Amino acid sequence: MDVAAHHTRDWITMILLGVILLVIGLAVGVSLLTTIGGVLVLIGAVLWVLGATGRTIGGRKHYF
Repeated sequence: MDVAAHHTRDWITMILLGVILLVIGLAVGVSLLTTIGGVLVLIGAVLWVLGATGRTIGGRKHYF
């Protein structure tokens, strides 16, 4: 498996885990799960966008 495919799975996993925790938190009414899920979705989306730009950001070529 190449490195790019592995890192792509990382942000997909983070976003999916965040969505699952967000839905469970909303269904059960546990605000901690909702907050953690929302943060994971947000961080996963930001890392996805930063990784997709292909430009060096903050001295690093890839953020994923």
